[in-house]
This record gives sequence, structure tokens and C-alpha cells, in this order.
Amino acid sequence: MLLNDKAAAISGAASARGIGRSTAALMAEHGARVAILDIDGALAREAAAALGPQHIGIDCDVTDLAACKAAADEVIAAFGKVDVLCNNAGITQPVKTLEISAEDWNRILDVNLRGVLYLSQAFIPHMRQNGGGSIVCMSSVSAQRGGGIFGGPHYSAAKAGVLGLAKAMAREFGPDGIRVNCVTPGLIQTDITAGKLSDTARADIIRGIPLSRLGEAKDVAGAYLFLASDLSAYVTGAVIDVNGGMLIHG
Repeated sequence: MLLNDKAAAISGAASARGIGRSTAALMAEHGARVAILDIDGALAREAAAALGPQHIGIDCDVTDLAACKAAADEVIAAFGKVDVLCNNAGITQPVKTLEISAEDWNRILDVNLRGVLYLSQAFIPHMRQNGGGSIVCMSSVSAQRGGGIFGGPHYSAAKAGVLGLAKAMAREFGPDGIRVNCVTPGLIQTDITAGKLSDTARADIIRGIPLSRLGEAKDVAGAYLFLASDLSAYVTGAVIDVNGGMLIHG
């Protein structure tokens, strides 16, 4: 098992059909004790209980630094350490540039970018004390191609910010044995995207994907697992595309 005897904290992992929930299940399958962090604490505890009694669910608003630090302390109290932090929590909004309000901008940037900073600030001191760890951050193909299907420009900006933040943290904390990497998914079938594509739009999108299908949550979970495990022990500051070839870099 790739994560035997490791402890992992995953944000935004309570939603039944979400990437975080799939990641939690896969990491648990590979031997990790998992802490599911979510703004919906009751759902987080329910999701953790479904994985088994050794896992925990915790209330956590990633836009609140005090809440992030409290969640980190709770994980350490329960597991004694943290080896993996998966900055997975995120929200989106399909609007155009001229439609973005100050409130929209703040909300999207707060959850998708500020949340990565705050959770990382909360967990890194524990990782340092433990001799290292792996931080995996959720970005998006929309950060690379300048827009997505369900996310507006503020979402692209936030996810591009995640790439820069993660790379900077990789440089800063590499000497402490802390690796920081990103995953950039394409269009993944989750609760966020469910029912929002017509059959025609879906077919048009799939025609532009070399692997000829939309992504599944488990596809992203597999990339998270790789970056969390010792298989990627010499990988930091990297960006792993999980988009079926929707965007192929030159």
C-alpha cells in the first residue's frame, strides 16, 4: 500500500461525487488515515465514518486562518502527525469578465487561492517538526488555457495563482523535506458539473479530447495519490495535467 502508516488531510472532501471524496477513499485504500476537512462538518464526519472508524471528519472553513489552524491541531491530536495535505477545496462560477462583481471576485479568490495559503500555513509547521511531507494543490486546466467551461476569468485567475503559490512554496520548503505539487484537471464529472451540459455540448467537448471521454473523479484521485506517495519522492514544484489531452503543452 502506497500510504501505509501515513496520515492525510484533504479539504473539500465531503461531497459524495467530488474529487476530494474519491481521493479520500483511494488514500484510505492505500493505508492512510484520512481527515476529511469540509465547511459542512456534519457531512465531513459522515464521509469519514463511511471510510472506517480510523478516519475523522472536521469542520473547516478554508478562508478562516483560525479555523484552518484549529483543524490542523485536531488532525495532529487524532493521528499524531500529518504526512499529506491535499488542498482540494474549491468553488466556481460561470460568468464573463464584465459581469464579475467585487463580491464574486473575493469569494472565488478566497476559497480557491487564500484557502490554499491558509491550510498550508496551518499544516507546514507540523510537517517541519515531523521531518517533511507532501502538499498537493488543486489548480485547473482553465489556469493554463485562459478559461474553462464552468469557471469564469476570476476562477482562472485564482487557479493560476495556485500554480504560482505552490511553486514558490516548493522552493521555500524543499530544504525541510516538504514537497509541493499541483494537479490541473480538465472537465471532470462531479456534482459541480452534473446536469449542466447538454448532450450536444458534451459531444462537442469530447471531440476535442484525445482520450475521447470526460474525466472521472478517480482520475484526479490517482494523480493525488501519486504525488502524496513516495513514488514521487523526487518530484516538487511540478504540475500534473489530468485532462485527457484537452490541453497538450508544446
